[in-house]
Amino acid sequence: MEECCVRHKKRTPEEVKDLTTRLNRIAGQVNGIRRMIEEDRYCVDVLMQVSAVQAALKAFNRELLSSHIRSCVVEDIRAGNEGAVEELCELLKKSG
Repeated sequence: MEECCVRHKKRTPEEVKDLTTRLNRIAGQVNGIRRMIEEDRYCVDVLMQVSAVQAALKAFNRELLSSHIRSCVVEDIRAGNEGAVEELCELLKKSG
């Protein structure tokens, strides 16, 4: 990926810590699922853990989306970039 096309968003140390903590927890859950498979655990038990990971990812997504709307989208609109609304609408279509 070319560096010229990569956009950045400055996050506060608290935001970085919160998002990183959530991702580390999710990574731990995924590793736990891998161990369950390796240990031949019962399918229903594995599926329950997969559901827990999906719920954690959805919560992460909601948090990140909320932050994006409150910061990036609002800033772009204030700066006259109406394309931010269309970008958000496209994102919502894909994440639905």
